[in-house]
This record gives sequence, structure tokens and C-alpha cells, in this order.
Amino acid sequence: MEITSRPGVTVPNIIAAFQGWNDAGQSATTAVRYLIESWKAKSFAKIDAEQYYSFSDTRPTIKIVAGSQRELTWPSMEFFFAEGSEQTPPAVLVVGPEPNLKWRSFCTEVLDLAASLGTTRLVTLGSLVTDAVHTRPVPITGFATDPAMQEKLTGRNITRSNYEGPTGIVGVLHSYCIEAEMPTASLWAAAPYYLGSTPNPKTALGLLETVDDAMALHLNLGELNNVADEFVRQVSLAVRDNAEVQEQIRMLEQRYDDRPVDEPATPPEFPPTGAIIADLESFLRDQRADEG
Repeated sequence: MEITSRPGVTVPNIIAAFQGWNDAGQSATTAVRYLIESWKAKSFAKIDAEQYYSFSDTRPTIKIVAGSQRELTWPSMEFFFAEGSEQTPPAVLVVGPEPNLKWRSFCTEVLDLAASLGTTRLVTLGSLVTDAVHTRPVPITGFATDPAMQEKLTGRNITRSNYEGPTGIVGVLHSYCIEAEMPTASLWAAAPYYLGSTPNPKTALGLLETVDDAMALHLNLGELNNVADEFVRQVSLAVRDNAEVQEQIRMLEQRYDDRPVDEPATPPEFPPTGAIIADLESFLRDQRADEG
């Protein structure tokens, strides 16, 4: 790990999100990046990309700058420090693509850093595709090993997922936290299946509302609330002329309304999402054309 500067105070919380398998609709990484921006957090460390990424799976990117020059950017796991305030304790925010290689070494590096900063809790954010629907509240599942935080989650009717099967870096990192006896928490937002990989600010907002309540962070989520409301409006407008899609959404709404609070969300058996995504993309193109 390359550390360019080290926080000079104890950092009680680490909040992390990873692009890829753990990040449907880019919801988890959007949530962490919102914290980075709103807290004006500063980058202080990076993980060596050469050790943990397969560049044929997580590729570097090229962009054109200064008119004709090409700039190469490597995948990077970056660590940001937020100083905190009278109401909010300092925090480290972690964001980047899920590592492809050496997960055990990666988790050891993260926990070594956490220990050196006096961290007392590590929280990960994730999102997955389910039968959620964009017109209803965002379903959240999760758990905390800290009894006080778990009580807050239980008070919001947030239950632990009963999922069993392949896991991502989030599951491995939590296992390492438990072995190291470091309090940990994992929160997952349910992203609508029918939106595919469309970036979803509403699920990001659902994650941050839960984190805010469970950790008493006193976040200002007004801007993200406005973005999420506009996103819901645009999705609804995009599909208003597609009778098949409208029927699918009505079925999902009914399923949501009828489901017991503690029933876990599961992916529905609906046709491929292509028609919905196509309608949404077409609508957004028309919107941009009109604004132009």
C-alpha cells in the first residue's frame, strides 16, 4: 500500500464500497463517493494495482486530454480521509474496483491499516439486483456485529440476508474482520432488476439513509434526494408508453406491497430487461436533444 500522508487522529470508522459484482446500479460506490464529496475527504493512500488486479479483467482506461494527448489510468483502490466535525467522527472512505487477485493479502492490508489508525468499526456497502421497484422504498438487508448498531438496524426492520453461495470481496473482508475481532457491518440495497446496470441514485440514497441512522453521521442528503426524485421521474416517463413494461412494474409494485416486511427480495421471472433499458435510453436522448 502506498501511503502519501497519514491521518493524525484516531479514525473510528472505515466505510468501503467496491465496483463490480458487489455494486448493482453503481449504488454502493455512488454512496461512498457522495460521502467523499460532501465531507471533502482527501486521498491519502492507494493499493498497488499490479498486485491485486488482472488487467485483462479490470482494464486500464484511456482518455483524450488537451485536445489530442492520450492519458492512461490504471485501476486503483483509493483511501480517503474525512476529518469529521462536532457531530461526525473522522472516517476513512474506501472505493475502487473489486480486486481480481490475492484477496487474502488484500484483506490483510486493509485490516493492518485499520489497526494502525485505531479503527473500531469497518462498514461495507453493497447492492444487488432483485425484484425491487423504482416507485417504492429501497429494500435494505444487512447486519452488524456491534450490538448497538445491530439494534438500530433491527429498529428499521433490516434483517440479515439468507443468501448462500459465491461471495465477493465484501464477504471475505467481513470474515477477516470477525477473525480479527473488529466490529463490522454490511449493508446491501436492492436495485430493480429491470433497470439492469443503469446507475441508480435512489438505491445509493437508501444505503446512505440507513448508514446515517445506524451510525449517527448527521448527513446532509438533500442534494442526493433531489437527484433520486428526478431519476424516479425520468424512469417513469421513459416507460409510460410501453404497456408491457408498465404491466411488469405494476406486478412488482403489487408484489412489494403484499410482501411481509421480513421476506427477502428475490429476482423475478420476467422477460429480459432490454425493452426497459432501450426505452430509458431513448427517453434520456430525447431529453438531452430538447435541452440542446
